Amino acid sequence: MDKENEINVLDELNKGACMGMDAIHFVLDKVEDKKLKEELEKEYNNYKAINKKIVELYPEYSKDEPHETNAMNKAMTWYTIEIKTFMDNSNSKIAELILQGMNMGVIEGRKLLNHKHTDEEVNKLVNEYVNMQEHAIEKIKQFL
Repeated sequence: MDKENEINVLDELNKGACMGMDAIHFVLDKVEDKKLKEELEKEYNNYKAINKKIVELYPEYSKDEPHETNAMNKAMTWYTIEIKTFMDNSNSKIAELILQGMNMGVIEGRKLLNHKHTDEEVNKLVNEYVNMQEHAIEKIKQFL
C-alpha cells in the first residue's frame, strides 16, 4: 500500500508544529505578562507533544525523518516577529501575531482533513492538532 499521502500529511503537520514552536520561542523573551507567558509556554509544550507523536508515528510510513521548517522559514518567522514587535511588544500585539499563526495552522489542518484521505492514526493526529490550536486560540484571544 502506498503511504505517500500519510507521509505528506505528517510532514505538513510537523512543519506546522515546528513553526508554532519557533514563533512562541521567538516571542517569549518579549513577554512581560506572567499569565501570557504561562499560556504561551503551555502551547509550546502542546506543539512539542504533537511533534513527538509525529516522530513516533512516522517510521510506520517512511524510513526518513519528518520534514521540519527550513532555515529560511525560521529566519523569516524571527524577522517578522522582530519587525512587528519593535515598536509595540504589548500583550495585544504578541497575542495577535501568535493568533495569526495559529489560524493559519487551523486552516492548513482543516484542509488536510477535508482533502487528504489518510488512515485512522494520521487522521486522529491531524484532528488533535487542529483541536489543540482551536482551543489555544480561545485562550490567547483574552490577551488581545
